[in-house]
Amino acid sequence: MQNSEEKVVAVIMVGGPTKGTRFRPISFNTLKPLFPLAGQPMVHHPISACKRIPNLAQIFLIGFYEERELALYVSSISNELKVPIRYLKEDKPHGSAGGLYYFRDVIMEDAPSHIFLLNCDVCCTFPLPDMLVEHKRYGGMGTVLVIKVSAESANQFGELVADPITNELLHYIEKPETFVSDLINCGVYVFTPDIFTAIQDVSIHREDRASLRSVPSFEALQSATRTHPMDFVRLDQDILSPLAGKKQLYTYETADFWEQIKTPGMSLKCSSLYLSQFRYTSPHLLASGDGTKSATILGDVYIHPSAKVHPTAKIGPNVSISANVRIGAGVRLTNCIILDDVEIKENAVIIHAIVGWKSFIGKWSRVQAEGDYNAKLGIAIIGESVTVEDEVVVINSIVLPYKTLNDSVQDEIIL
Repeated sequence: MQNSEEKVVAVIMVGGPTKGTRFRPISFNTLKPLFPLAGQPMVHHPISACKRIPNLAQIFLIGFYEERELALYVSSISNELKVPIRYLKEDKPHGSAGGLYYFRDVIMEDAPSHIFLLNCDVCCTFPLPDMLVEHKRYGGMGTVLVIKVSAESANQFGELVADPITNELLHYIEKPETFVSDLINCGVYVFTPDIFTAIQDVSIHREDRASLRSVPSFEALQSATRTHPMDFVRLDQDILSPLAGKKQLYTYETADFWEQIKTPGMSLKCSSLYLSQFRYTSPHLLASGDGTKSATILGDVYIHPSAKVHPTAKIGPNVSISANVRIGAGVRLTNCIILDDVEIKENAVIIHAIVGWKSFIGKWSRVQAEGDYNAKLGIAIIGESVTVEDEVVVINSIVLPYKTLNDSVQDEIIL
């Protein structure tokens, strides 16, 4: 087959309602994959990155949300990008590799030569075309996107050792107790279809181990699968670790930004990272203004076309303003996400915060945090349909939906 005829498919794992609990309270009101970062749903960023892959035939989203919850978005983004996108609902969690295997027949319908696998809650530049070129040069079964991080933070992720000359993956361990390497797994992969055989081998090996036990076969199978069912296969522990050092897996290192989007604080950080990337990829999405006919814009700012912003407002840096937002005179916004249908009255100040859908921020009020993305109260969060009355100050606090604040609060979670 000629290279020009090779087909590539991409699979994006989006999780489900039992996942993303650390993303509360903002995941109460929207699916985590649809939460907007830099004005676009979280899953939009990996999807648009996949669009840049040569010979892309189809994109699959795999998760266990109900199909109706994603149907409208999938249809819309498929039409917008003019690429077939399908949502495949798991009947139960199968693990990162097991989910891929469960839908193997659908994924292989176009007989692709390569399969990309991405996690929805990863924020990076997704250098997929370059990764594919190197993967073909390596000639292995799979290539893993990796990045160097500080030694102090490495054990929060899958650490790995790679050959400095060939880039072969030599050793992999998920969240080790002791330091192994400052090179970590980014959760972005490209595989040949041989990955399905490797996943199948894991289940076969489990069955073989059960049948070799001295207890009766049925009891042995129950014992062997008590922790993980036969069809639950983890990509990291069950595939990467055992195949490391066998000339089947290789690494591609990125020097760009990379983060995991596990908490509201990290979503705010990742929104700012995507806004900065827009300078190079989508400059038309960034707002501008000098305070004469439109608001003063500082740094990277996204404003939805339907939003109404007073010319005396000062916006930025790192601000994302969603649909139908109304921002009054003298408002100051810095490092924040303002969600749909929010109204912010005159001279209010919002710094290091997420303001939820349909919320109201009164005159001369202030919503602010320290901006520590990893701390529990490091950013201020205003839930859906919250009213912050005039001149109320909210510092380092989280306010759950449908509350009214008449008094100022600091370092609190308002239930």
